Amino acid sequence: MDFFFQPKGVAVIGASANQDTGGNTIIANLQKGYHGAIYPVNPRYDEINGLKCYASILDVPNPVDMAIVYLDAKRVPQTMRDCARRGISGAMLQSAGFSESGPQGAELQNEIARIAKETGIRLWGPNCMGLVDAVNRNVFSTVSHAIWSAGLTPGNVSLIVQSGMLAGAFLIDIMTHGAMGISKVCSIGNKMDVDESDILEYLMDDPETGVIGLYLESIVDGPRFIDLCRRSTKPIVMLKGGKSAKGAEAALSHTASLAGDGAVVSGTLGQAGVVEANDFYQMMDLCRVLGAFPDLAVERSNRVAVLTYSGGAGIVSTDFMDNLGLSLAELSPDSVEILQSVYPGWMMPANPIDLWPGIIDNGAPKVYNRAVRTACNDPGVDGIFAHCFVGGFALEPDLITMARLAREAGKPLICWISGERDAVHRFQIQAQKLNVPVFREIYRAMECLGVLLNRRSGVVIEDLEPVTLKIPTDLFPTGLDQSLNLDEHRSKQILAAMDVPVVQERLAATGQEALFTAEFFGFPVVLKGISQGLIHKTEDGLVQLNISSPHQVKTVFAELLDRMQGKGKVLVQAQVAGGLELIVGLIRDPQFGPCVMFGLGGVLTELLGDRVFAAAPITHADALALISRLKNQKLLNGFRGAKPLDRFTMADVLVRISALGVNFPRVIEVDINPLIVVDGQPVAVDAAIILKEDEQDD
Repeated sequence: MDFFFQPKGVAVIGASANQDTGGNTIIANLQKGYHGAIYPVNPRYDEINGLKCYASILDVPNPVDMAIVYLDAKRVPQTMRDCARRGISGAMLQSAGFSESGPQGAELQNEIARIAKETGIRLWGPNCMGLVDAVNRNVFSTVSHAIWSAGLTPGNVSLIVQSGMLAGAFLIDIMTHGAMGISKVCSIGNKMDVDESDILEYLMDDPETGVIGLYLESIVDGPRFIDLCRRSTKPIVMLKGGKSAKGAEAALSHTASLAGDGAVVSGTLGQAGVVEANDFYQMMDLCRVLGAFPDLAVERSNRVAVLTYSGGAGIVSTDFMDNLGLSLAELSPDSVEILQSVYPGWMMPANPIDLWPGIIDNGAPKVYNRAVRTACNDPGVDGIFAHCFVGGFALEPDLITMARLAREAGKPLICWISGERDAVHRFQIQAQKLNVPVFREIYRAMECLGVLLNRRSGVVIEDLEPVTLKIPTDLFPTGLDQSLNLDEHRSKQILAAMDVPVVQERLAATGQEALFTAEFFGFPVVLKGISQGLIHKTEDGLVQLNISSPHQVKTVFAELLDRMQGKGKVLVQAQVAGGLELIVGLIRDPQFGPCVMFGLGGVLTELLGDRVFAAAPITHADALALISRLKNQKLLNGFRGAKPLDRFTMADVLVRISALGVNFPRVIEVDINPLIVVDGQPVAVDAAIILKEDEQDD
């Protein structure tokens, strides 16, 4: 990938002398910052922007290892053949008119992909805006010249963006507002060849990149992408477009329907330690804060000192803390004593630290500096949130000193700024140079501080221990009699063979068998109608609980057979004493492959929608982390006297379901709902396994 980021020479195929065209903008951008050889290619010109122009890529001299292509889509296939013949290592296809434009464009894109596969040339794009490298001043893009007047501020945040126009427009927006610096912005377009994982892997090793942000609408290779994210020592922030589901209503199982609103994406990203963003500006704010403090102490907590000139703003800041994983720091007695030296005698300092009474007597710079120094020296403070006002009221702080004190102490300083417009802009520019993140909204500032203080670098990667699943082959039907939707009893037979705890049960062919089984298990019992291909039995009136007498057994048995028109069977189960109901499942996601689900089950499944996903295979540590990501942890910990869930046993169940998905590709869905917690132990009470057709019989 080096030839894309550090080419020895660049050929611009489709270069133009017309300054109003993209073909000229690419040349102009290269001339402003790139120090290698530049070769315009267009048979209509002898010279462009003072550079010799070549009729064909075949005529371009050395050194040249990368081409930027800005041509009509129909001319690109032959151009790629010529590039490969010339020995070009890679091409950025900034032309449009490919798969995004319809069937004809898709056919062109497929043809170009075949050429790349045959020749080995790497292709970036098409339908993209290429690369902007602010650190090295390499702009391989049609992005507007305005980016240069904004200063092309270098930083340590690199972006991978699927939307071409977003890459250009958004970059100019953040540059011209002076909010942050950028290392590299990679617009990857249709991802014909080079995809997000290729560039992510490059940026993970790039010394000029400290944080990686992504906006993606699709992921080409989900397992590879997640594996890279898990192994990254650099923070990764991602905004995923297109998470809403349209097919969930047609899903066969609860698990599949619950996977349809972005839960799989959020779960797998969380599993890999990726910070998920919900909009573009939030993504950039998270990136710049994580990039501003790359060397925070590993051993840290989430205690914040709030420095404010307004009691109301201090209260609002505190109100946000609980939901953002932050806590209000308790100042040490020494800190209180030091602050008292700049406060009037009638006021006792406390956190939030209201600076205004001290500012009246001692001025803003002295009081702000004393408060920052005190917070930096207090072992009970992990981060500092300073409220600043500029342009009036004699409140302007000494930001240079504040930044130095915080940097020397290794504690993050984040500011909320308000005030007169021009003064605020000057403050933002100064803060950006001092590497102090500044926000115009209290909530966003606290949100980013919460992510910063609570994030732990790197995800612990265990070696996967092989899980042996001794499932008898006859439990998976094959041939003409195969069933794609296994009934509850068959599904639980498979689970039991996997050492997943299941409820006691037995099929009964007659009323007398049902009665014998009920008496053997002990009343009360549950009777269920089992019919081929039927998953949602409760909705069809085929589940009867609390059967507590021989007469009820015979009566209900007959009723169930009647409802199934004599074509089903009756399952007799021991009735499990009521407890917390959970749901465990497996789906095959088109991007991430087999994924395990864990959540609250039974009636709470749709009511609360509290569930989390992880991409398989998972380790025991992954499974424990998955359990801990559920929102309603109090229920798992033994709410109102209930025995807490045995998390290690539960994690073992999740690992085994993960192994089922990895080792048995015919299994496309698993739905265990409910899995009831009995004396802390999970027991599968209902289950469904859905298979795809046996390929040997196709």
